[in-house]
Amino acid sequence: MKGYLLPILMILCACNATETKSVPGDPAARSSGEVDFNFGWEFSLSNGSDDSKPRDNWDWKAVNLPHDWSTGASFDSINGEGATGYLPGGLGWYKKHFQLSLKTGQTVYLYFDGVYNNTEVWLNGTKLGFHPYGYSPFYYDITDHLRKDTKNNILEVKVDRTRYADSRWYSGSGIYRNVKLITKDNLHIPVWGAYITTPEVTEEKAKVSFQVTVKNNYTEAQRFDLLTELYDPKGKKVGQHTDRFSIQNQSRQPFSGQITVENPVLWDTDNPHLYRLVTSITKNDIVIDRQEIPVGIRTIQFDQEKGFFLNGKNMLIKGVCLHHDGGLTGAAVPDGVWRRRLKKLKEAGCNAIRTAHNPSSASFLNLCDEMGFLVQEEFFDEWDNPKDKRLNQNEQSVDYITRGYTEYFQEWAERDLKNTMLRDRNHACIIQWSIGNEIEWTYPRYAHATGFFNMGWQGNYFFSPPPISPEQIKKRYEESPEGSYILAKTAQKLADWTREMDKTRPVIANCILPSASHVTGYTDALDIVGYSYRRVLYDYGHKLYPDKAIMGTENLGQWHEWKSVIERPFISGLFLWTGIDYMGEANKQWPKKGTSSGLLDMAGFEKPSYHMMKTLWQTQPHVYMTTQRLKDSPYKIEASTGKVIEKKPGAWKKALWGWHPVNEHWNYSSQEQMAVEVYSNCEKIELFLNGVSQGIRQLDDFEDRIYKWAVPFKPGKLEAKGIYEGKAVSTTLMTAAEPASVSLEADKKSLTADGYDVSHIVAQIKDEAGVLVKTHNREIIFSVEGEARILGVDNGAPDNVQDYQSNKILTDKGRALLIVQSKRKPSSVTVKAHVKGLNGDSVSISIH
Repeated sequence: MKGYLLPILMILCACNATETKSVPGDPAARSSGEVDFNFGWEFSLSNGSDDSKPRDNWDWKAVNLPHDWSTGASFDSINGEGATGYLPGGLGWYKKHFQLSLKTGQTVYLYFDGVYNNTEVWLNGTKLGFHPYGYSPFYYDITDHLRKDTKNNILEVKVDRTRYADSRWYSGSGIYRNVKLITKDNLHIPVWGAYITTPEVTEEKAKVSFQVTVKNNYTEAQRFDLLTELYDPKGKKVGQHTDRFSIQNQSRQPFSGQITVENPVLWDTDNPHLYRLVTSITKNDIVIDRQEIPVGIRTIQFDQEKGFFLNGKNMLIKGVCLHHDGGLTGAAVPDGVWRRRLKKLKEAGCNAIRTAHNPSSASFLNLCDEMGFLVQEEFFDEWDNPKDKRLNQNEQSVDYITRGYTEYFQEWAERDLKNTMLRDRNHACIIQWSIGNEIEWTYPRYAHATGFFNMGWQGNYFFSPPPISPEQIKKRYEESPEGSYILAKTAQKLADWTREMDKTRPVIANCILPSASHVTGYTDALDIVGYSYRRVLYDYGHKLYPDKAIMGTENLGQWHEWKSVIERPFISGLFLWTGIDYMGEANKQWPKKGTSSGLLDMAGFEKPSYHMMKTLWQTQPHVYMTTQRLKDSPYKIEASTGKVIEKKPGAWKKALWGWHPVNEHWNYSSQEQMAVEVYSNCEKIELFLNGVSQGIRQLDDFEDRIYKWAVPFKPGKLEAKGIYEGKAVSTTLMTAAEPASVSLEADKKSLTADGYDVSHIVAQIKDEAGVLVKTHNREIIFSVEGEARILGVDNGAPDNVQDYQSNKILTDKGRALLIVQSKRKPSSVTVKAHVKGLNGDSVSISIH
């Protein structure tokens, strides 16, 4: 059959869960014996004198997890590296004292969802193991290393991030994801012990097939009942399956079954409907283990001619790439921070996320399941050969601090890939497995073969077709030195491992040199070929390789990219680089500490490109207005017509990552000639200045989909009014007077007293009439009274290098963000903002 049809039931997370408390953001965690192990840790950053073991006389401080020690430091242009955001690494030690009364016949696991990186773990002086990759989960059976009574156990974790430029983006440092302690009966479902599929899905019924692994650590064989039940969101049982099994001593064995669901409600991006699958192990009528997993039933299909189908419905993937940092939170991102960011992306019409360029946390995927995002999960940024962490592409210099995952790839890649898939393969949101990102750069034969880089060719690679034929490309490749590793062979190995774990989703990779990848065996390993910044090759690839589905997997946040998708039914969609600005990839760009290609900035504030994509992706009316001095804009007034046109005709067709400079205010000098832009999906817009019409414009008149006017500045009210399917919509900019006050607005005024919940508090400078002042900046000092702590402050600017973990910040565009996090005690919290010479403000938050 043509296409890649995948009927599959996905589950939020086949992890184990908790008997008492589940880790926030991990709704799948509902199995007996699991406890949240994030609280009550101590941390010390080593001074380097003796790192072999932790010392009691070190400077230890109390911390809770997740924890990223790098964001507690100051940005450093001298000792830091722009590749990783000018924040330090180092060598950190964590320790935790805990008591556990272990009964006879119990097994205990210690689970880490992610530690960055080069991690060693000790329990009561015994080394449990080493784990180098900072993005894959791992766990240990610690049963034999626990003290056999209730005496104190000592857990120690060493995190070696002395290679602080080992990544091309900000990675963070420390135990930055959740940790769990899991106590089980010796007869139990182990970590990642369930795998669910649906071989048949129709509107009338779905067959839910499950494979549950049972582990028997007893010295005798065991007989047991395995009961699996499926519930709808209201708690109504919709099906069950039960069987009696036996298992040999000291063994593990998979057991399979099936449940038929009548008239299933399917999971999709608009209605992410989740059932609950509950599996119990019963022995002598006593439940000894129980696991509950949220379930989403859906089908996916990728067709070489028609694109992507979800539940049989053709739809476009409106995706963004995301790195894993949360701005001021670093890598230790609370679920509430991700929820705010994902909600904003969803409001813009985004329906898909690519986890660039590494596996995400379990908590992040749970949110995507719950909120209705499709996910391409990516495994690696480099394979056999290293990338240059400062410059990208093939490594240009070798030094200690830039040694990355390539050092461990040969030994660890299979374990890291498979552990990630065991954890994640039951997520409804995941629709693709990506084995690598722009890997071709690290195999010099590929760039050589294309003819772009070493034949005297002139042009812009992004927007030019291959200068030579596929036959010539292949010949140049075959004539070039082979090197120690062959990309196509490594790709096939990774793809084989992926399919070994899951055949229900396609294997994809983000190909930066697809003209070479198609003829050298690389794409033979892939089900779908992802094109990185190569929209100009969509027709080329479709014509020459019609049996391969292709799509954009890294694209510019510009209209011309989306235009190329909607004009071609065979393209499933794209992933914009990026959904959110991120720290790092800023080599020698101080004070710019990150990359500002996002639709949202580092504080989660909306940028002009956000509004442009919203007008393209959403079906609801949207109008957004910006201004700029005409002389500083990309435009000029055409003398013969008076129209506003591009200074460089057609420049919009080759716009790259950055948006051209615009402002969200109406504060200029009198009679300055202004360029006014409006981004809208309305068919026409009329612009008014102080109630006087400046003219009606039609969207069809603007090839770049940006409404434009030239308007001499006069203070007052600038308003754009549009009509969308008969509905009137508008937006306004007002001239602001001098700053008079600061106002506070919290996205949540009621938090749970769990030590995790957060509130985002936006501070904005205003004039006496309440108009936003975006042309003046002031230092804001925050104070918090009550059972909450300051996570940090930011203003969203890419060149903001003020300390994150502070109570004061200089605004950008007159605004700043404060994030506060609840403690574990009910309280009334008051947050105050003080600005010298201005009226302050406060907001109350209830912790319950």
